[in-house]
Amino acid sequence: MVSEAGTDRGAQARRLLRRFRAGVLSTQSLKLPGYPYGAALPFCTDSRGRVVVQISHLAEHTRNAERDGRVSFTVSPMGADLQSGERQSVLGDLAPVDEPRVAERFLRFFPEGRRYLAIGGFRFWRLEPRQVRLIAGFGSLHWLDGAHMLAADSTLTDAEADVVDHMNADHAHNLRDYCRHVHGVSPASAEMAGIDCDGFDVRADGALLRFEFERPVADAGAAREQLVALARAAKR
Repeated sequence: MVSEAGTDRGAQARRLLRRFRAGVLSTQSLKLPGYPYGAALPFCTDSRGRVVVQISHLAEHTRNAERDGRVSFTVSPMGADLQSGERQSVLGDLAPVDEPRVAERFLRFFPEGRRYLAIGGFRFWRLEPRQVRLIAGFGSLHWLDGAHMLAADSTLTDAEADVVDHMNADHAHNLRDYCRHVHGVSPASAEMAGIDCDGFDVRADGALLRFEFERPVADAGAAREQLVALARAAKR
């Protein structure tokens, strides 16, 4: 049974992870056994909050993970005072994922990934979390069961592509309003990259911006309610 505190920390960890665009993946080195091999990679989360990356078959990470999938993935802000910022490491099992829906979501976040697929040898990998080390600020240190970080399955996952297409085709003006209202920027172009139970992401003049819902949503109808409410707030 998950405690209320555990649930809250899990949601906090998942929402924090969704705000980052890159992290450091550390795999078990084949070249130097016993030592971790770390390198920065772009990533997105899937609908439940699991890390998804795209890696070449020639990459050191691929050779390492094919031998031993036990890895860690770390996200941290960059700045003068790292000690006061929120950051976390996810420890778990990395394995290839061949679900078209996962690939489509990743490529909406990182369209350049299509070039790598055309080259050949690239595939998507997903991290199944076992433990999460959440540092929620100076002195706020927490170990969490990886399952507590994950969102429940929802029908929004199945509807995501349709919601994204609808928002980009019919509500680009609302997306620009969201950017101005929440992030204080007025982009010439804005398109939704993805939507999940915790919020949504917009590419504004090439930069990805994260928008969080006031409360988690479980289906497209609940997401629409919060998108409409945000549109109204942006016009006040």
